[in-house]
Amino acid sequence: MIDGDYDYIIVGAGSAGCVLANRLTADPRTRVLLLEAGGPDNWIWFHIPVGYLYLIGNPRSDWMLQTEADPGLNGRRLNYPRGKALGGSSSINAMIAMRGQAGDYDHWRQLGMTGWGWADVQPVFRSLDRHFLGDNEHHSSKGELRVEAPRVRWKILDAIADAAEQIGISKTPDFNTGDNEGSCYFHVNQKRGRRWSAARGFLHPILNRPNLRLETGVLVERVLFNGLRATGVQFRRGNETIRAHAKGEVILSAGAIGSVEILQRSGIGPAALAGETGVPVIRALGGVGRNLQDHLQLRVMFHVKNVRTLNTIYYAPLGRPLMGLQYALLRRGPMTMAASQLGIFTRSDPSQERPNIQFHIQPLSLDRFGTPLHRFPAVTVSPCNLRPSSRGEVRITSVDPQSKPSIRPNYLSTDEDRRIAAEAIRLTRRLMAQSALEKYEPREFRPGPDIGDSDAALIHAAGDIGTTIFHPVGTAKMGLASDPLAVVDERLRVHGLEGLRVIDASIMPTITSGNTNTPSIMIGARGAAMVLEDARAR
Repeated sequence: MIDGDYDYIIVGAGSAGCVLANRLTADPRTRVLLLEAGGPDNWIWFHIPVGYLYLIGNPRSDWMLQTEADPGLNGRRLNYPRGKALGGSSSINAMIAMRGQAGDYDHWRQLGMTGWGWADVQPVFRSLDRHFLGDNEHHSSKGELRVEAPRVRWKILDAIADAAEQIGISKTPDFNTGDNEGSCYFHVNQKRGRRWSAARGFLHPILNRPNLRLETGVLVERVLFNGLRATGVQFRRGNETIRAHAKGEVILSAGAIGSVEILQRSGIGPAALAGETGVPVIRALGGVGRNLQDHLQLRVMFHVKNVRTLNTIYYAPLGRPLMGLQYALLRRGPMTMAASQLGIFTRSDPSQERPNIQFHIQPLSLDRFGTPLHRFPAVTVSPCNLRPSSRGEVRITSVDPQSKPSIRPNYLSTDEDRRIAAEAIRLTRRLMAQSALEKYEPREFRPGPDIGDSDAALIHAAGDIGTTIFHPVGTAKMGLASDPLAVVDERLRVHGLEGLRVIDASIMPTITSGNTNTPSIMIGARGAAMVLEDARAR
């Protein structure tokens, strides 16, 4: 039994949920129940960085979601990985430490979201850091979020950074100052060559607190209400249906997909959807599940010569045993690799006020995550549009929490996104044609040299090679009550309800300009502070 009343019930032990549990249980008088649908993060591949190759697409660690057929991707469906363990997607992600740009958060403030400008969130980011650069204006050495330099370098990636300089993109030592323009090896969430997830940083150190109860392997069916006040949750544990009650607040931190599913199953969302599923309407909010944004990467691949890549090392005689030995003895080498190693932030065209393209560059190639590496030396150079104007939707298909949701990202559904996609492929080709790469003889094989330079040809190619980079956000949008798509206010309280907040990546009004894990952790810390401030004010 889940005995007694809790002060707070947190649904989801992912990037934001782990921080919430940490901060809300700091006061021993506060009783917290943390519910996680996935299992423990005790499999070895959760901790070895290159394990993402085994985690993504594996039902033990991935919820194995899929999108609907997407017209912008020429009718293709995409696998849509989401982490299925303590730490959520921070336990299977690329480990890239990226805050985004100051302009992202200042835009949120300009939308009326008081307390979310760069000047407000930058101190939160800094306080979270345990950064290899030490204490300075931008970073701290005292926080829980480990950030380290990568522990492997590649000649081909160094040459691509040199090529970027030749087209006017300077090298930078740090992407996380508010301005991420330039090229740099990504800083990573690791500790001495091991993944540093939100669970390792924020949850495991506090699991012995007597005022925290953690339940894994439970599926939350719905939020419970007394009138318009959230009073608890109903969830499944095996064949049991259990109710838990909260004296204070219920906090949804199940991510841009999971939190939406719970809201919609609870009768919070578009009224028409509630009618379709038979769920009584508690609060009609048309924005629940709308405003889905994601970064679409265009995976352009090149054969290379006269240089090692992971493809060649992996298939070389003794290649894998030597990689394993290097990792076991030194915690270095290819097994410490994040999913991408070199980053480049730049502008697709001179009209852009700040960088709107991010390159993820890898010394490897494969058809998609979960499939084998190619057997020839190659690199993948993937640009993505940092601030897409396309908007998608998430909807439940059943009140059964085990049913898969309908996910429609609607990639490349605007003229602007299609234009930027074409420019991004042109920019990639220009980058790889520079003299700094001449001795490696890069030769494009995907989408391929037979694809011409016209907008129409490149847009169609983008639909063929585009794939998610695993950054869904925005589906429970933070906004003013006058915004028809707003779900939560600037203090992350669900509009028109009491005792219910959403605190995770789903609250972003617009997507941040880079990887979204670090912003999700910041949202968890910022949200926890708001919960405690509001509790003291009552």
